[in-house]
Amino acid sequence: MKYFNGFSLKNEEVLFSSYLFNSESLVVGFSYGAQKAFEYAYNAIHRIDRLILLSPAFFQAQKSSFIRTQLIYFDSSKEAYVKQFLKNVIYPSSLDLSEYVEIGTKDELEELLNYLWDKDKLDTLLSRGVKIEVFLGEDDKIINVKDAQNFFSKKCITYTIKNSGHILR
Repeated sequence: MKYFNGFSLKNEEVLFSSYLFNSESLVVGFSYGAQKAFEYAYNAIHRIDRLILLSPAFFQAQKSSFIRTQLIYFDSSKEAYVKQFLKNVIYPSSLDLSEYVEIGTKDELEELLNYLWDKDKLDTLLSRGVKIEVFLGEDDKIINVKDAQNFFSKKCITYTIKNSGHILR
């Protein structure tokens, strides 16, 4: 299995063990890592059978003012920004993520916020026989779940988990 971390996180894949299994042909990503996993699968030259996107960071319906504001807040205090960001990631749970925190960079945040999920790439992966599963938390405070559902549910197996947030708890 190839796993991609969420923004400002490392080694958090243990939190998603119930969604994962060990397979050389499995690619998984959480949030920002879902974007990375998607691109990795799309560009892979080896066989990938399954792609799991856990709470994929989906901001393409956001206004540019939202993105600018996020970057300004990050610039003013990375630590404060990440602290508030991770509070929203764990909502509505009380999970402690402190052992998984690794403050990301402004470039990573900018990439995360400006990423455009590409329908043609999605179609290409599906035509290669890649099974794509998307897991979304119903009470996610990071992304607009309805926008993500509308995009992914047309082509992918999409699960919305009741009473859970971005961290799927």
